[in-house]
Amino acid sequence: MQATLHAIAEPRRREILGLVRHREMTAGSIASHFDVTRPAISQHLRVLHGAGLVSERRQGTRRIYRARPEGLLELRKFLDEFWDDRLDALKREVEAEQENGDAGEGPRR
Repeated sequence: MQATLHAIAEPRRREILGLVRHREMTAGSIASHFDVTRPAISQHLRVLHGAGLVSERRQGTRRIYRARPEGLLELRKFLDEFWDDRLDALKREVEAEQENGDAGEGPRR
């Protein structure tokens, strides 16, 4: 999960993930969306690939990238558990308020 967090901490890498989320793109095509050098984009792609967030395939001399949503599964599981814990706590609080507020009152309609 550390590599995933490191990879998505950089705004350009998140933007790259957005570009290749639903379609494959060559490294050159990805680079054309940014105002930095192509080697800088290649470095970002290496980080994303190393973290398992993009797949890379070669077609001749070109490298083609696509997002790998499964690369985010461990992070998502962690966040889902955290969110579930917070929702459970909120639910308990609301139920407790309803029980306390309902004491001595007639039925609600």
